[in-house]
Amino acid sequence: MTTPGRLPEPYGRDGGANLADILERVLDKGVVIAGDIRINLLDIELLTIKLRLIVASVDKAKEMGIDWWEDDPALSSRARRDELARENAELRERLAQLEPAREQEEAP
Repeated sequence: MTTPGRLPEPYGRDGGANLADILERVLDKGVVIAGDIRINLLDIELLTIKLRLIVASVDKAKEMGIDWWEDDPALSSRARRDELARENAELRERLAQLEPAREQEEAP
């Protein structure tokens, strides 16, 4: 029972879960939300959208075998360096192929 002039706290401090505890638990265990949206017209599928959302810590995601961000050049400096090195090697190879043709054109 509440005393007059004093309102009960909405989430309480007596054992109620606070946001930090909930977030820690979710990141530790992970949460998967999945859903599909299909739009059909006269039994003809016009559009299919598959939605998958995983909320987890990086460590938990790696435990589950999810590490796509490590190979994405927009998100990983290592992946960006690897992509630049690959592109550089391709350009050097193309240049090496073009140089003999150029030398033949310049020969009298």
